[in-house]
Amino acid sequence: MDQIENPAKAPKPVVTRKLDKFFLTLYEITGFISRFFKEAFLPPFEFKETIRQCYQVGYRSLALITMTGFITGLVFTKQSRPSLENFGAVSWLPGLISIAIVRALAPLVTALIAAGKVGSNIGAELGSMKVTEQIDAMEVSATNPFKFLVVTRVLATTFMIPILAMYTGFVGLIGSFINVNQNEQTSLATFFEGVFSSISFLDIFSSLIKSILFGFTIGIVGCYQGYHSEKGTEGVGKAANTAVVASMFLIFIEETIVVQIVAAIR
Repeated sequence: MDQIENPAKAPKPVVTRKLDKFFLTLYEITGFISRFFKEAFLPPFEFKETIRQCYQVGYRSLALITMTGFITGLVFTKQSRPSLENFGAVSWLPGLISIAIVRALAPLVTALIAAGKVGSNIGAELGSMKVTEQIDAMEVSATNPFKFLVVTRVLATTFMIPILAMYTGFVGLIGSFINVNQNEQTSLATFFEGVFSSISFLDIFSSLIKSILFGFTIGIVGCYQGYHSEKGTEGVGKAANTAVVASMFLIFIEETIVVQIVAAIR
């Protein structure tokens, strides 16, 4: 009996298929990030669109960031006071609040708020453009959609998140001062003297580096999810949801890594 030629291959195990999908996705993400750095430094530069995206990321998020930062400083101060009162160290409160806000809370809170608001917006916007084939139409019309849609948004988040983080820190300290002033009648000059005496240049620099990393992560994840969304309205919702979840997950990982590096330097 003649042997059967080209027998059908047995299906791959589930674990193997998932590993293949994981490494394929990792390859696509690496290529996406590499293309961003290539396109970002090659003309033509979309200055007008970048500025418009900075407005969308920064100014449109200002009200939410203001409220969140103020409440964070106010509540954290109120919750920290009883512990310091037990040791008779209420005078340390401005220093404690400044360390907590500048080192961790300001960049982290800003990034999480932006991941929910900006990241989901980017994922849904690019996802809907992908579904309605607007990105394909831009390619046909001799426009570089990657530079116009992706590069501008990632640059906007990378530039604006550090600025928003510094603003969050300032608003948080104002909220803290109001609480301290109501309870201890501390003057504004005395409060900020305690604030700046407790933080160093390394604290400010590490906070800035974290904010830049967080902003880049929010922009690149949102753009990747939207740019590679599947067909249909379900794909748009999935892209927006995944952009938020993945951004927040990566933000916490980056926070942990930077904290460990700064602690080693300190």
